[in-house]
Amino acid sequence: MKNRFLIIAGPCVLEDLELTLYIANELKELLTKYDFEFVFKASFDKANRTSIFSYRGPGLEKGLAWLYEVKTQIGVPVTTDVHETWQVKPVAEVVDVIQIPAFLCRQTDLIVEAAKTGKVVNIKKGQFVSPWDMKYAVEKAKQFTSQEVWTTERGYTFGYRNLVVDFRGIPIMQRFSDKVIFDATHSVQLPGGGEGKSGGEREFIPYLMRASVAVGVDGIFMEVHPEPEKALCDGANSLPLSWLDPLLSQIRDLREVLKKHGLSSRNSTKSEEN
Repeated sequence: MKNRFLIIAGPCVLEDLELTLYIANELKELLTKYDFEFVFKASFDKANRTSIFSYRGPGLEKGLAWLYEVKTQIGVPVTTDVHETWQVKPVAEVVDVIQIPAFLCRQTDLIVEAAKTGKVVNIKKGQFVSPWDMKYAVEKAKQFTSQEVWTTERGYTFGYRNLVVDFRGIPIMQRFSDKVIFDATHSVQLPGGGEGKSGGEREFIPYLMRASVAVGVDGIFMEVHPEPEKALCDGANSLPLSWLDPLLSQIRDLREVLKKHGLSSRNSTKSEEN
């Protein structure tokens, strides 16, 4: 991947092809404007929904076909998550980055299978895992690939149905990750807090996003939707497309300030270790 600030964005789950292409195109235009690296993300199957009655997605075959359309028609890299080892091979034939879900970040066989594909692997930090312990998840992948291995911060369980972000985790994971991404939307999720589905506090997304950029994160993960209230998954903590332009402008400006003053958590981490 290019050495520019990375944005991983898209709807939580694939809903239909027309909507998928619309979101991908809107995102591409915005991110080109700000010269950020862009990877489109959407899930073909949400295997960890709270309720058996919740929408999970179009499934592997149709979902990969839609992601292929995004990749070829819109012309952007794509990523999706895998939940079982048998899914890895067909997914790797389409995507540029394989995502390991937070709940599965300790699943050795899944990480190893993803690493063996030769694709970039993005391991989301579990809500139950410390940033220090993500070193071992990265090591599992690094044993089987020369490609980059990323980690994604998405908050830590704080009592029942709540998450809290410890921003120390970003520079800590930068010691052993090729990139550290901040998941600005799942970090405001209220797991299981919506009576059979997860709730969320969307209004706090901009605050946490700005904080992560100030700390020196390598990229932002965000789930976006034109109408989050109508989204079939994670609407409560999804970012409306209409919010995105000013937020990207803020990210750009904050990064310019960091650059001007020579500040970044990667620089700080390296100087501390030396």
